[in-house]
Amino acid sequence: MQRAFDRARLLYQETRGDKSTRKNEGFPSTERSLPNLGSPFSIPITQNISSYLGKNNPFAGPVNPKTESVWLFDNTAYRPIHPYPHVAQPWQASFSAAFFKTETGKDLSKVVADIADKIGLKNEGSEEERERGEQTIAKRLQPFADVVAPARWVEVKLPDGKRQRLGPGGRSATSQQIITFPSDHTNGQVVETDAVNAELTPIGPMTTTFAEPDGWLVISDVDDTIKVTLTPSPVGILRSTFLSDPEVIASMPPLYTHIQSLLNPTWFYLSASPYNLYPFLRTFLHANYPKGTILLRDASWMDLSGFFMSLTMGTEAYKTGEMDKVHSWLPKRKVLCVGDSTQSDPEAYGNIYRKHKGWVKKIFIRKVTDVAEMASDEKNSQERFEKAFKDVPKDVWQVFEDPNDLYAAVDALKAT
Repeated sequence: MQRAFDRARLLYQETRGDKSTRKNEGFPSTERSLPNLGSPFSIPITQNISSYLGKNNPFAGPVNPKTESVWLFDNTAYRPIHPYPHVAQPWQASFSAAFFKTETGKDLSKVVADIADKIGLKNEGSEEERERGEQTIAKRLQPFADVVAPARWVEVKLPDGKRQRLGPGGRSATSQQIITFPSDHTNGQVVETDAVNAELTPIGPMTTTFAEPDGWLVISDVDDTIKVTLTPSPVGILRSTFLSDPEVIASMPPLYTHIQSLLNPTWFYLSASPYNLYPFLRTFLHANYPKGTILLRDASWMDLSGFFMSLTMGTEAYKTGEMDKVHSWLPKRKVLCVGDSTQSDPEAYGNIYRKHKGWVKKIFIRKVTDVAEMASDEKNSQERFEKAFKDVPKDVWQVFEDPNDLYAAVDALKAT
């Protein structure tokens, strides 16, 4: 039922542009040909049914260290805006966790072989290189095959030493809750939170970055903005996600380093990828870009066709909604938005500019021309950009191909 709900939500949010792109590039046929990973809800019936009760589940229990694990997601702490500005509010942040079964023993060999065949791995390199490629595919595929563990909670140790229960997870085995911090933290400070039993968190502790109400904020897309994903191509997505070494968009890391040194912003990385890719994307971002909070789609724990749908359907509505959330946390910040032309970043950023007047100060859109499917695509047309940025002043948005052309515009933001 969860899969059906996730798919229905994506279909409801799908735009005409989404439908056209998906049809033209053969996404539906590729999705139908992808192998089934099995049910992510292979769990006892009591745990299965009670998961619909969410945080009020009386049957929920702690994570079992022998058979279960938990991911803790990095976040940003903020001070809510008080009607009387002189009254400083306590810090608070949204804490998210995801719960899994471990060692579920699913045989992924047929799925790995299918993906390798679609990518064309059998025609590449030596036999030893192909074997390493299949091992990489299997490793990156595992989070999509893991059985989720709804109705579980975990006890964590906060930076001040207090213990806090996160969860229980609901139907998708994810939980979200607001936690308040003591006031003795400073802007830009980063602290760690881990499970009391650190063995439960295989990807390590989460970090919380503190952001005062004033200052700069960057909302950056990930796929084909700062990371090569080849979003318009089904085969390109499979290769970049499951086989290739993660690759940065040329010249974007030094640009982001310059933005960091000049504006000292709080960073949010907004992607339409599902939560399954969190460890993969987090490792990539930490290695190449300023650290920040990664916002991923909660249409998660799905099969591979669901992964394709997550990246290509309803991204405008999803990203607009996530930016609304960021605005509710930091409405006084000055915002720089960075995206690309493959998905719906222009439309989503145009929406948020019009909706929250004065919040967004600058928008950069990378015109993607190095993907074959985009070479003569209407997504790169001036008409598309003009429509997306209707009523947005022309000195606010800028389309670029070479990141090196943006330094003057970034420098000008310092005086804004």
